Amino acid sequence: MYILSFESSCDETAVAVVEDGRRVLSDAILSQADMHALYGGVVPEIASRKHVEAIAGLTDKALADAGLEKSNIDAVAVTYAPGLIGAVLVGVSFAKSVAYALGVPLVPVHHVRGHIAANYLAFPDLQPPFLALAISGGNTLIVDVKDYTDMDILGATRDDAAGECFDKAARVLGLPYPGGKPMDELARQSQGGKYVLPRAHVDGAELDMSFSGLKTAVVNLAHNAQQKGEELDAAALAHDFTRAVSDELVPRAMQAAEMRGRKTLVAAGGVAANSIIRADLEKACREAGIKLYLPPLKWCGDNGAMIGAQGYYEYMAGRRADLTLNAYATMDLSEK
Repeated sequence: MYILSFESSCDETAVAVVEDGRRVLSDAILSQADMHALYGGVVPEIASRKHVEAIAGLTDKALADAGLEKSNIDAVAVTYAPGLIGAVLVGVSFAKSVAYALGVPLVPVHHVRGHIAANYLAFPDLQPPFLALAISGGNTLIVDVKDYTDMDILGATRDDAAGECFDKAARVLGLPYPGGKPMDELARQSQGGKYVLPRAHVDGAELDMSFSGLKTAVVNLAHNAQQKGEELDAAALAHDFTRAVSDELVPRAMQAAEMRGRKTLVAAGGVAANSIIRADLEKACREAGIKLYLPPLKWCGDNGAMIGAQGYYEYMAGRRADLTLNAYATMDLSEK
């Protein structure tokens, strides 16, 4: 089964063709990161306009790269939530028009479900049930994946997402946007241990997280050093910051796995590319006897193939949308 899939939730326009949820035939991506770097973050209006400009051409490229004609497509899948509302609307509107023109089913896909499904592309043996740690620029979730389309949220951030926190900390340290990769490279230049940073705990919700206090602490450290004319050890601060993020994520993931009796853990999302967090997950899973799936770096960021992968399983579960499908800035991952 050939699924043509669209992803436009933030600043990547992505179109892919995926066969049977596991085999990527093409994955065309146009990133806007260099443009938004001028502003230190994503400008929603610019992102939406660039999606409009790129999506038709990328669709032609995805089909050509896959060696398929439009008539070969069996279904269309699209990210419909969550994300920047204008950006998501571009993908949804275009996908609806394509599904209508081709006379094929339209399958709505939750963006975070797509990130989790990216692992199916890399690991043919991976099957639910498993626990997923979904960590990206807009979402930070601990998810019990009971089946391909049956998921429960066990823990979530109460404020900022981990990826957003990385971007804000990077900007304070004078690093370019997006901040994840530059922060990772800088943090590897130090052993850290120089700055004391907070780790949050949410009373009554032991698996929930909070990153706003950590972000504020980094901002205050940088500003205080600047005001006093003191030299800031940027590499040490990047390392200590990353360690603080990891200390919120990894122990909670281990705790959730124990609570649900899961012996398989999957990481997903852009922050899953961070080398320190990946190493901490590997160590914790090895000690707990849990099998860990870490996606290759190319499947950590936003892409169309992950939407095609999850779209296949949503299709097999009977999920369809009609031409009234709307886009949503926020939506619970477990909502049907």
